[in-house]
Amino acid sequence: MIDFGHAAQHKTRRFFPWRGSVLLMRLLRAATCASVLAVSGCAYYPYPVTTAVPASFDRSFSAAGGAMRDQGLAISAEDRSSGTIVGRIGGGTVTARVMQQADGSVRVQFDATGSRDPALIDRVSQSYDRRMGR
Repeated sequence: MIDFGHAAQHKTRRFFPWRGSVLLMRLLRAATCASVLAVSGCAYYPYPVTTAVPASFDRSFSAAGGAMRDQGLAISAEDRSSGTIVGRIGGGTVTARVMQQADGSVRVQFDATGSRDPALIDRVSQSYDRRMGR
């Protein structure tokens, strides 16, 4: 006697030989989607790039005068064209010279004469640095 149910089942398996590869393709698609979602959740933060921008003459000149005022010096002369600021306090004089360099940078120099306070020039310089954001 022939079992028709068994033969029909056997025939069905032969008729769909690609059935196992469909499962494999679905599994590969699911794995690909999972890996794409996992990677897309990662954030990449590049290292911040900072560049040193030379200070402008006007900003440096204003900061030098302001630093001298911060330390209690009375400004007696301020000449932007020559880049010179002169301030006096207690018999001492502090002179600031602001010079534009050939490479575009700005040089600021503080000189003290006749001051009884040896730390005055350091305080003026620190005040200048604070005003310049350093």
